[in-house]
Amino acid sequence: MQEIMKKTNVTLRKKKIANGKLSLYLDFYPPIQNAETNELTRREFLKLYLFDKPKDQLEKIANTESLQTAQLIQIRRQNELRKDDVYNEFEKEQLEIQRISRGSFLEYFKKIRDKKVGKNRLIWDTAIVHFEAFLKGNDLTFKEVTVTLIEDYKEYLLKAKNRKNNSSTIARNTALSYHNKLKTTLKNAYKEQKLRTDINAGIDSIKEQESQRNFLTLKEAKKLFSTPCPKRIVHQISKFSVLTGLRYSDIAKLTWEEIMFIEDDGYYIRFKQKKTEGLQTIPISNEAYEILAEKAQPVKTGKVFFDLKKWDVDRALPVWIARAGIVKHITFHCFRHTYATLQIASGTDIFTVSKMMGHKSIKTTQIYTKIIDEKKREASQRITLK
Repeated sequence: MQEIMKKTNVTLRKKKIANGKLSLYLDFYPPIQNAETNELTRREFLKLYLFDKPKDQLEKIANTESLQTAQLIQIRRQNELRKDDVYNEFEKEQLEIQRISRGSFLEYFKKIRDKKVGKNRLIWDTAIVHFEAFLKGNDLTFKEVTVTLIEDYKEYLLKAKNRKNNSSTIARNTALSYHNKLKTTLKNAYKEQKLRTDINAGIDSIKEQESQRNFLTLKEAKKLFSTPCPKRIVHQISKFSVLTGLRYSDIAKLTWEEIMFIEDDGYYIRFKQKKTEGLQTIPISNEAYEILAEKAQPVKTGKVFFDLKKWDVDRALPVWIARAGIVKHITFHCFRHTYATLQIASGTDIFTVSKMMGHKSIKTTQIYTKIIDEKKREASQRITLK
């Protein structure tokens, strides 16, 4: 790019437009990189105009002033493109900072989004839709990104309407998710030196609203797994989730290539979490591996639960829960909550549980300790001598 910039010539040109005027623009040859779009361009329109046929002295003077301004801009651009010869190292650095600061932060946000896949990509899509609505259709350069602006966006999210149901605001935890997408982008932009200050560090996240996390007690879990299930595959993956804490999405995509055995240590699963995209290695119990062994084919390749279909879970799980006499509202994700709650209740420290669950923050895992404390409080009230 430096070679292209050194050889680029800047020519001032005119283009006829309506109302008997000429638009002044710069012609770059070879083309240069546009600071906002990062695409090669030949033209820069200066928003300066000449009267094609000036009628009086005032129009002639206006033409002279516009032409002189355009010529000064032409000289400045030519010097910028030849800055290796004109400026010292500090000046070059400052010019590069200015160039980057004029770039589009919104386009950068979208480029980060484009690297995402699946359901996560859809969440990023909606996060950007809300950010564009907040900007009211305007673009945003890196130099315009401030702590105040992002704080204002946080307030916007907490009051924003649900795009599916315009009569209600989006849930607080949904707003948190959208806000975190922007914070991730700010963090990346600072890391890549597109932002001169770490704006992300100066912004507090939206506080998570604790949601109801239903789970099975050990007694209920044993009762459920001793109850016949309409679909064998549903029984298998549900038990596997309770024994490992894995989400449905990670169980569904689990392959034999992700299962390892280490002599004198046991079985491990090394996989990339679908939700967080984080690489995780967790040990699994022999009981959990026995479930996998039931699915073994002559050649252990491809998906372990090859015959798994989401609709089987949706149909069979409620029937199975009812057969077991469990009146709680239990979804498949509740098995992950069950794993965490039973681990903490059995004495496993919170840091180990957090690692096993693949949580990015210990705060997420602490929710389960609160559940245990509530159960202890309930138990303390059961004995009375009155």
